[in-house]
Amino acid sequence: MSTRRATISDVAREAGVSPSTASVVFSGKTPTSADVRSRVLAAAQALGYTGPDPRAASLRRGRSGIVGVVFDQHLGTAFLDPVTTHMMDGLADGVSRLGAALLLLRDDGVTVSEPSLHTAPIDAAVLIGCSPRMRESLEIVRGRGIPVVVVEGDAGEGIPRVLLDNVEAQRTAARHVAALGHRDVVLVTLPIDTSRHRGWIADDALIRVDVTADRLAGARDVFPHAPAMAAATSSIDEGAIAGRAIFADPARRPTAVIAQSDLLAAGVIRAAEEAGLRVPEDVSVTGFDGVVVDGLAPHVLTTLVQPATAKGRAAGEAVAAMLEDTAPSGLDLSCTFREGTTTAAPPST
Repeated sequence: MSTRRATISDVAREAGVSPSTASVVFSGKTPTSADVRSRVLAAAQALGYTGPDPRAASLRRGRSGIVGVVFDQHLGTAFLDPVTTHMMDGLADGVSRLGAALLLLRDDGVTVSEPSLHTAPIDAAVLIGCSPRMRESLEIVRGRGIPVVVVEGDAGEGIPRVLLDNVEAQRTAARHVAALGHRDVVLVTLPIDTSRHRGWIADDALIRVDVTADRLAGARDVFPHAPAMAAATSSIDEGAIAGRAIFADPARRPTAVIAQSDLLAAGVIRAAEEAGLRVPEDVSVTGFDGVVVDGLAPHVLTTLVQPATAKGRAAGEAVAAMLEDTAPSGLDLSCTFREGTTTAAPPST
């Protein structure tokens, strides 16, 4: 018994039409009569033909039909952050006109797995600027000569970047805190380097992650001398660890904490409540992202709402533009300040 896969020519012969006519029935690029369409589909069903072989189409185009998205941590951990989920939804929309699939790649500098960023058959790559390994990943991709788009990172000359107004957005939150009368403020940051060092930041110049540095710069414009503590990742648990350190000494507790993500802010609030502090009566807390955080109720977080889905879509559309030899556009995005119930004037002394 032959196991040869039926071809479009077989379908055309069975339906009594030309191969080109049978082909357009499946592509939908040219209208055909109802009778012709019915005959072609009936012939395809009889022969077990399900459509053009995507591998053949990829070979004709000289492409794999795959766009790689690079993460620097375990994917299960990455997708605990709602920002990642929203961004990936937008990214999928952005590349949809290519008919491309997304391949999630882990590049943490330690884990050895296949396919890897070194070997995966990808047409283009999307790198995330809040990754401490973004620069290392960029060198790998550029070495392969693969088109790349960077989301919120300094990729150097000639690399399309999707930019968020991190400095101005964080400055807005800091100004809100200052306007309420706060002067004793602590900053909680996203990771600062590939080691994901956790603890007080001795020198801002040591920060190697663009998003972290930009948001810290915005807060520093308003509170230049505020102590800053780095978290190992953006999570509620990490925010709680930072918060416990910040509130450990009752004599040195700040009246406000500015966190670089909503998840970190939620953890700080948890730590404040563990320490017997009321939010916002005893301590104000701000976040960054504008996502839904489970367990935060009854609080409504004061935060910066970032367009995470639009950010991913812009990256996807930039990839599509590059593969179509056109110029990417619409890459500059802005956040919106949202005042919630977690900030108020500092307690009177």
